[in-house]
Amino acid sequence: MKTSGLLDQLLKAGQDLLNKPQTPAGGGKPAAGGLGDLLGGSAGGSLGNVLSGAGGGALAAGAIGLLLGNKKARKFGGKAVTYGGLAALGVLAYKAYSNWQAQQADAPQQPPQTVDRLPPAQVEEHSQAILKALVAAAKSDGHIDARERQLIDAEVAKLTDDGELQRWLDAELNKPLDPAEVAVAAKTPEMAAEMYLASVLMVDEEHFMERAYLEELARQLKLAPQLKAELESQVRAVAG
Repeated sequence: MKTSGLLDQLLKAGQDLLNKPQTPAGGGKPAAGGLGDLLGGSAGGSLGNVLSGAGGGALAAGAIGLLLGNKKARKFGGKAVTYGGLAALGVLAYKAYSNWQAQQADAPQQPPQTVDRLPPAQVEEHSQAILKALVAAAKSDGHIDARERQLIDAEVAKLTDDGELQRWLDAELNKPLDPAEVAVAAKTPEMAAEMYLASVLMVDEEHFMERAYLEELARQLKLAPQLKAELESQVRAVAG
């Protein structure tokens, strides 16, 4: 099962969103030349078809938008506009981790081994953990219904023909939300930092349920309060 390619596409999905016409308030289709065209261009011409006909409460920004819904996809697009995918997530995690190290006399002082600095086999391990965190964070407001699940499954199938990966994602989407179970995937402190960073990028922190999920995830990941603050600071920096 190879997760890094799919994860990279998902993280890049919102990059150009703010430069495109948005879905009108109250729902409806994206304007011509907007999200449908963007998504078709961003994933080999395959993503626009379902999304352009999504109807009321339209779903945006590719498969990540199907998880988020239109309002939150716009927010994610804003965060991602200078973000740029898996390697960029690693860079943000590296900066946050390094800043935290510099403030802690008893913190590990070797350079952080974030996903942007690893050989392929370890990139895959980190990618699976990050993708697990993204899927869980997308469920943290409890909004994914049966229709949205069908759309998600269809769009993921267009992004990857890896049956094992599709089954894994399906299982993750079907699981009850459990921050402790998510946190088990963090095998290193750097993975924990990357998973939390990706989760902060995903959620609406003004939403009570989502903020509560983030707080519990940070606790289960055993993030030092100062490191948690640094990771959140990096998200605020790219959100601008």
